[in-house]
Amino acid sequence: MRIALAALALALAASTTSPTLAQEPSAETLASVRDRAPTDEVIYFVLPDRFANGDASNDLGGYEADRLKSGYDPTHKGFYHGGDLKGLTEKLDYIQGMGVTAIWFAPIFKNKPVQGDFSKPETVSAGYHGYWVTDFTQIDPHFGTNAEFEAFVDAAHARGMKVYMDIITNHTADVINYAEGEYAYRSKGAYPYSTRYGPDGERINPGFNGDQDSSEANWARLVNPDYAYSPVVSEAERDIKVPIWLNDPIYYHNRGDSEWWGESALYGDFAGLDDLFTEHPRVVEGMIEIFGSWIDRFGIDGFRIDTVKHVNPQFWQAFVPAMLERAEAAGIPNFHIFGEVYWAGPQPGGLHQYTIRDRMPAVLDFTFQAAVQEVVAKSASPEVLYEMLRGDILYAQGEETALQNPTFLGNHDMGRFSMFVKQANPDADNDELLKRVMLGNAMMLTLRGVPTIYYGDEQGFVSDGNDQLARENMFPSRVDAYNDNDLLGTDATTAGDNYDTQHPLYRLIKGLSAVRLANPALKTGRHTLGTFDREPGLFSLTRTDPESGQRVLLAFNTSREEITRDIEIAYDVTGVQALVGPCAAGIAAPGSVTMTLPAFGYAACELTDGEDD
Repeated sequence: MRIALAALALALAASTTSPTLAQEPSAETLASVRDRAPTDEVIYFVLPDRFANGDASNDLGGYEADRLKSGYDPTHKGFYHGGDLKGLTEKLDYIQGMGVTAIWFAPIFKNKPVQGDFSKPETVSAGYHGYWVTDFTQIDPHFGTNAEFEAFVDAAHARGMKVYMDIITNHTADVINYAEGEYAYRSKGAYPYSTRYGPDGERINPGFNGDQDSSEANWARLVNPDYAYSPVVSEAERDIKVPIWLNDPIYYHNRGDSEWWGESALYGDFAGLDDLFTEHPRVVEGMIEIFGSWIDRFGIDGFRIDTVKHVNPQFWQAFVPAMLERAEAAGIPNFHIFGEVYWAGPQPGGLHQYTIRDRMPAVLDFTFQAAVQEVVAKSASPEVLYEMLRGDILYAQGEETALQNPTFLGNHDMGRFSMFVKQANPDADNDELLKRVMLGNAMMLTLRGVPTIYYGDEQGFVSDGNDQLARENMFPSRVDAYNDNDLLGTDATTAGDNYDTQHPLYRLIKGLSAVRLANPALKTGRHTLGTFDREPGLFSLTRTDPESGQRVLLAFNTSREEITRDIEIAYDVTGVQALVGPCAAGIAAPGSVTMTLPAFGYAACELTDGEDD
């Protein structure tokens, strides 16, 4: 049942032979990509601006050489640095070489290059991250062209790799201002749609029955957006958004800035960005057409959806099925949709509601991230992981849904896992820090969910904080705040190239990805939770693939000391075969196996019965 690692290594070597950049995938290769379920992937998440600069001629994005107009300033952490689609395409060897099968990148739609209060330079930054969209139909010129995107998708598919786009339906770039010059949130009760500026104001929008009535007849009566503020757009930006309907203020909430709680979390502007009126049927229809066209035109394989919890559930209930139907019609039956629901803490319950009420097929697993951070970085009892996994039953389809959730250790918003490890262990030496980070990666690549590697983690990047401080360059950086960081597992800095295929973390991810992809229990196995220590120490469980019947025992040591433990297994197990780590040579007795794990060690061991021996 277990595939020999030597044979797998040869297969991986053959699969990473470089096709020409313009090569289109064969029908057989594309069919094999389409046939893979979301659980069969190892994802790599990348910000194209920070990964590789393949074409310096697009660094300014076609704008004049003024950082406040082009957004290009490679010395500033909040501006464009020059990475693009051509560079990403040229580095597919490097990405696939670590066992990655799917690439997810931050939004690449055309953005407003620079935003902020120009009278306060510290507030000004650029749209290098991709979340300030003005044109949803084309690639931002800093990253390339639609033709170069097509070439990238073809090149990835030709290698058997999938492509996931990061999309936004909650907001657009900040174009709408208010004539009042104020931006505090104004609620629906204090500022109803029926009057201008409060209940005592002039009556407007006669017959409008509120935003919970989804009928087109009702929405046809909402004609005046001046209920809370008077939205205004400068002449220079009056027609900046594409499709053209996005330029009409009637399709935005226009209630001021979100306060991140209650009603404002749904109806407020996300840090000033124009918040779309996602209850409006025209917005629902428009967003379905916008993102459906990317499926039709380029044959992409999935969407990561931004800011899910800031959009009303009814929108998702219409949008998600429409995208899955569009993909199915395009011959993409395993289209992977996962929503970003930023949720703090490892306790089960927070994320699950979005797979039930909002009907998200999967969500980014913030509870997994929090649990691993608590256990590996902060030395909490492995019981935290145990309880997090027990909560899988609460997802819409229980563990079936949890298996599709992308799991991760850190990201571009919260910061890198290595940073959390370093902050929680200020007296630890580099060897211990690296071992802890390796243990976290081992958990991500063997436990349930779809492992998602944040670019640069495989090169030992250690962020100084979140957001801009966690978005370092892979190509030589000129940002002082990046270049003074001590990286893990290397003497390199971000001032030079960081595409080292011999880095210990790159090699770890490559090896564990190979084991994961070769063993169905590590992709689709349901878990039987085992043993945990109340202090840092053992955490064990068995994963069983429902189709093949393969069983793999996973054991992790979260402590600084070597441990030896007797671990419960099924009584019909008669043999143990090592996949990774120091597995026992055999069972100690029916129902028990004795394992010794080094400090921060781990093991994946295939359990066999008499028929397999």
